[in-house]
Amino acid sequence: MNWEPKIIAFLCNWCSYAGADLAGVSRLQYPPNIRIIKVPCSGRISPNIILDAFLKGADGVWVSGCHPGDCHYISGNLYARRRLVLFERLMEFVGLEPGRLEFSWISASEGEQFAAKAKEVTERIRVLGPNTRLRKVF
Repeated sequence: MNWEPKIIAFLCNWCSYAGADLAGVSRLQYPPNIRIIKVPCSGRISPNIILDAFLKGADGVWVSGCHPGDCHYISGNLYARRRLVLFERLMEFVGLEPGRLEFSWISASEGEQFAAKAKEVTERIRVLGPNTRLRKVF
């Protein structure tokens, strides 16, 4: 069976989503395993949303926002980072590999960094294999 990872990427509207758009416009190649969801700010991503993504079959989750000091909502990206550090501890507690969650800061002008990070995240999830520990079977 030829398994490919499913990765949900929550990208900040102002920076990371624009970086993904720049990667596409620049015709930079990155794996098609990433499903992008545009959010107003990475600070709006709660652990419940990430947990729900894993429960519904995601093999990995990637949250990306503005660089520190550049957030359009002042400090939303810093709140997101704090939440995700705590969520990684929860992941370990429930038996899910912490490597399945990625957090990054990518600005609108960093299309190449977006493509490189997408490749890195996809390869790491591919090595970890399918998410079988926290997947709800319907």
